[in-house]
Amino acid sequence: MKALGVSIILPILNEERHLADTVAAILKQDYDGEFEVILALGPSKDRTHQIASDLASKDSRIVLVDNPTGRTAAGLNAAIAQSKYPIICRIDGHAEIDISYVRQAVHILHERGAVNVGGIMAAEGRTTFERSVATAMRSKLGVGSSRFHTGGTAGASDTVYLGTFNKSALLAAGGFDERFIRAQDWELNFRLRSQGGLVWFDPSLIVTYRPRSTLKALAKQYFEYGRWRRVISRSHKGSVNYRYLAPPTAVLVLIASLVGGLFLSPIFYIPVITYLLAILIGSFVIGRTWKEKIVLPAVLATMHLVWGLGYLTSPKGLLSQRSS
Repeated sequence: MKALGVSIILPILNEERHLADTVAAILKQDYDGEFEVILALGPSKDRTHQIASDLASKDSRIVLVDNPTGRTAAGLNAAIAQSKYPIICRIDGHAEIDISYVRQAVHILHERGAVNVGGIMAAEGRTTFERSVATAMRSKLGVGSSRFHTGGTAGASDTVYLGTFNKSALLAAGGFDERFIRAQDWELNFRLRSQGGLVWFDPSLIVTYRPRSTLKALAKQYFEYGRWRRVISRSHKGSVNYRYLAPPTAVLVLIASLVGGLFLSPIFYIPVITYLLAILIGSFVIGRTWKEKIVLPAVLATMHLVWGLGYLTSPKGLLSQRSS
């Protein structure tokens, strides 16, 4: 039986550092069927467009589509609209897949009768800061019990990283909701599951992810994660996972601790001191080098507290603002 064709789609914005490596890894796939690589190009401020054009000129499998808004969901939908194959495989412009990724993903998709399958977001950094972020993102101390970060057994899942989709099911669900700036994957998977589809996690599917390179960029990323996760909680009843409530709860407890310690009694500082000690000790345990052990406390605190602040301060009208 001939393997089905696969459309590999990537939303691209300001990816001059990683785009060539990402596309090179895709083109090396040992998949038996046909595949195309669709780059949805946003208004980048670096050399991304030139790099994409050069890549497309050298390989006819690479297709370029315009994404004038630069938003991820809009780019994904534009790429899906341009796609010609029955399977959609999403990859990011700062991620790399191994040579067997597409073959394995398609096999699991059909074997399980799933509408979407995905695996592990294997964060790997190049600088000391990026490696510290990667260590945090692959630890339960940093991200809790999320299987696509820390690993786990294969099985049905609320969501998966990126994803390889049955195109017909994806279209039946309405594609990606372009109102969502972040968390559009989780929101789409919620709708796929609501329609009876199976979303399947398999740890054999590994994608190398390149973390943010500065603390400011990391903070911006996690603030957006938090505020858009709150939007999903409001939009879809029953979607609240208690794991997501840990960061905002921690923020509230730490604020109360600081206020109580300042105005009432030093004993109220205990939660703040306990949290700081836990971060310091945890960083020492999970850090692989002394440089990581030094950088990790700032990384972990940013991931926890900025995510929590984003969740707590997420405005109720955020979704309607984006749809207007």
